[in-house]
This record gives sequence, C-alpha cells and structure tokens, in this order.
Amino acid sequence: MPAETEPPQSGLARLRVAQVLGFATLLPLVVVGVAIVVGIIALAHQSSVRDELVNRVQPAALAAQSLDTGLVNQETGVRGYELAAIPSFLQPYRLGRQQERQALAKLRRSRVVGTQAVLVEVAASITMWQRRVASPAIAGVTLGHPRTTATVDAEHGKRLFDQVRRSIAALQLDIAQRQSHVKSELDGAARTSVITLIAIAIALLVSVIVVALTLRRTVTRPLDELTDSSRVVAGGELSHSLLVDGPLEIAQLGRDVEAMRERLVRELEASQAARAQLGATAAELERSNAELEQFAYVASHDLQEPLRKVTSFCQMLQDRYGGQLDERADQYIAFAVDGATRMQQLINDLLAFSRVGRVRHPHELVDLNALAGAALADLDEAVAAAHANVVIDDLPSLSVEAPLIRSVFANLIANAIKFRGEASPEIRITARRREQDWLFECTDNGIGIEPQYADRVFVIFQRLHARDRYEGTGIGLAMCRKIVEYHGGEIWLDTAYTGGARILFTLPLEGHSDTMVA
Repeated sequence: MPAETEPPQSGLARLRVAQVLGFATLLPLVVVGVAIVVGIIALAHQSSVRDELVNRVQPAALAAQSLDTGLVNQETGVRGYELAAIPSFLQPYRLGRQQERQALAKLRRSRVVGTQAVLVEVAASITMWQRRVASPAIAGVTLGHPRTTATVDAEHGKRLFDQVRRSIAALQLDIAQRQSHVKSELDGAARTSVITLIAIAIALLVSVIVVALTLRRTVTRPLDELTDSSRVVAGGELSHSLLVDGPLEIAQLGRDVEAMRERLVRELEASQAARAQLGATAAELERSNAELEQFAYVASHDLQEPLRKVTSFCQMLQDRYGGQLDERADQYIAFAVDGATRMQQLINDLLAFSRVGRVRHPHELVDLNALAGAALADLDEAVAAAHANVVIDDLPSLSVEAPLIRSVFANLIANAIKFRGEASPEIRITARRREQDWLFECTDNGIGIEPQYADRVFVIFQRLHARDRYEGTGIGLAMCRKIVEYHGGEIWLDTAYTGGARILFTLPLEGHSDTMVA
C-alpha cells in the first residue's frame, strides 16, 4: 500500500515542545512578577499614607488640642493668681507651660504639610502674650496682697490671648484639613490596592487561560489526534493516516508511527500472501498425506500379500529340497528366505513409524510404572535369555498415548539387552521432575555408543554394526525420537556417560499427576 502524502505542516512544526512549555511557564511568571511589583508599589503607597495619618497628622491634632488646653490653663492660672495673689494658684499656669512646650515639640516633629508657617505664627503669638501679659502680671503681684486692678491692661491682654486662640484655631483647622485629605488619600490607596489585586487576579486568570489554550492547541490536541488515529488503526482501519500537525517532536512521533503503520501494512500484505501460499502448501500436504495413507494401505495389504507368498514358497523350497540340491543352491534359497523376511520386517517397521502422530489415540493420565512393566513383560524371553536385571524406579503418572510410550520403554530395554557386553545386562530406568517437564533416564552397562554417533543413532534405518552381529532394522531409537517429540519432549544420548549407554528423554508436565505410583 503506497504511503499517504504528508499534510502541510503549520508554524508549530518549527517549534519544539520545550519551547512551547517554556512559553507556557514564562507567561504566568511574567504576570506574577509584574503583579508583585505593582502590588508592592500599591501597598507601599498605602503604608506611607497610613504612616502619615497615624504617626504625624493624628499626633499633631492631639498636640494642637493639648496646646490649646495648656494655654487656657495658663490664662486661668495667671488671672487667678493676679486676683488672689496665692502662689498655689500658679499651678495651672505651670502645668499649662509644660503642656505648651510638649505640644509645640510634637508639632515641630510631626512636620505636617501646610502647618509649619501657622505653627511659627502660633509660637510667636504665645511668646508675645507671655511677655506682655502673663509675665508682667505675675511679676506685679505682691505675695498675699491681691490687687483689685490688673497690672496689665485687660483689654490689651484679651486681644493678645484672643490672637493666640485664633492662631491655634487656624493651626487646628489646617491639621484637620490635612487629616481629612490624608484619610481621603488613604481610602483612595485602599481602593487602588483592591483594584490592583482584582487586576492581578484577572491577569493571572487570563494568563492561565492563554497557557491552557496554547497547550491545548500545540500539545494536547495533536496528542489526542494521534491517540484517536492510533485507535482507529488498531481497530482494523489500516489505511488511516497517523500524521499530525504539532510541535517538532509530536509531528516527528506521528511520522514515525505512520512509518510503522506503513511497514505493518506491507508486512500484513506479505503475511496474507504467505498465508495464501501456506494454504496452497497445506492443500498439497493434505493431498500428500492422502497419498501416504494410500501407500500405507497398499504396503499393508497389496505389497504384503505377494511378499508373504515369496517368503512362504522360499521357505517351502528350503524345507522340501534342502539337502537335495548342491550347497550353493541351498545357500541361494537361504538368501532368498532371509531377504524376504527382512523385507517384511522393514515394511512393518516403516508402517509403524509412519503411523506415529498420524493415527491418533486419546491422551489419558497413565501410570508409567504400569507401561514400563508391560513393556518389560513383553520382553520376558529376551530378559531371561540374557540373564538381564531390569530395575524400574518410581515413575510419574502423565497424560500420554499409552501404546506409544509403552513402545518407547520396550525399544530402550530391548536395545540395552541387544547391545550388551560380556557381563549380564544391568538396566535401570529412572525419572525426576524439573521445572517444566519430567526427565527420564535409561542406563545400561552394555557396549555403549561413541559420542560421534550421538545424532546418527536416532536416524531411521541407521545401523552402527553389521547385521550378522546384531539383528534388527535400525528403527528402534528413531521410533523413540518420533514418539517423544510427538509428545512435546526431547531425547538424546548422554555422551559424558562411559559405563555403557545412557539415553535421556523428557515429557512435559501438562496433564501430569504429582502422585508417584509404586
């Protein structure tokens, strides 16, 4: 299937995900930084205005009130002392002077905007009243002799004191106006702070929305499109394109996944072609198996019948005319009988070999001790003739085709007896469980097998010895190998064992019983 044309990429394809994420991170940081600066400025202004109100204007207003009270006390003390000439009457005057000094000091330190000129006028009017009225009145009073007529002109003194009170009133008015102005400014600063906080919150919200939309447009949406397209392809629509528009890495990921989809399409097409070829091969194999079945039928019936006649008549010639002809004729007849007999045995063995895995019997959980015992019973005559000692250890119960596994044990025991040495055969069959299978061992003390023949002995009709020394067709171990592999196991020669021959084979655990049957 040809690759689909790659869609045109937008400007996003020139950006990397790291750049997009950097912008998404930088924008809120910039907004937060600006918000912090603006907030600090607004709070600093509000704090400055509050500081002026609390630490300067309000103390100045209290000091002006205290100054006015002190002067009233001075005037009252002077008038009483002047009338009564009693020293104790000067106590309010003295306290008033102290209040005056403290109030003037506070007013000078406060440095309230717009009050310094008035404060100079207040101080001057107070000094003038004290010099022209209070001090002369106190000095002119004789102790204990009150005067009925004031030492200083009362009208003049009143005008001077009224001037003091007017200047203090003017000072208080200026302070009150400044106080009102500062309060108004403080309210404005508070409103500005609230507005600033609201603006900061809105800016942060807008920046978060912008970042979210940016990430949605540049990262999340392309990934969602790639995910949806992947699911469509996974659902079976292999022609669907997986190319997406987005940042460089995501677009490249889409191209890589698209290349993988195209490769899978090509491999699927190749697989379908191979499946079609496999179907044709399977049909051919089925036809071949049918022909093999036909051959097996012919070999077991049609070929066996004339072969039996040849064997029978050769044996009749040998029985009837044996000794009547010359020695060479008797030898020829013996050769014919032996060849016909071996041919019949080879055909029977070949048929048995071909039936393994083709003629199926149900797998049943079988006690392998019983199978090995039955195989040994079939070989009673051979065992007795060779004086063999066969030991079968506890074997497991496994799900197998019983006739085939019985044949394995029979072939292994028969081989161990056949290929014996000078000593009486000692044969031992054991089994031990492994992680995935059971390992069986058949060990004997016979002539053994050279390591270089470890593979050859499992090939059908392969012999290592002449027929006149050891009988047989050479199919026994080949039959064992086919049966064991048919059951999912393996069989091999233990080349490290030198005391005879040791054949090992495995059978899988599936369908086994953990109970060892004695």
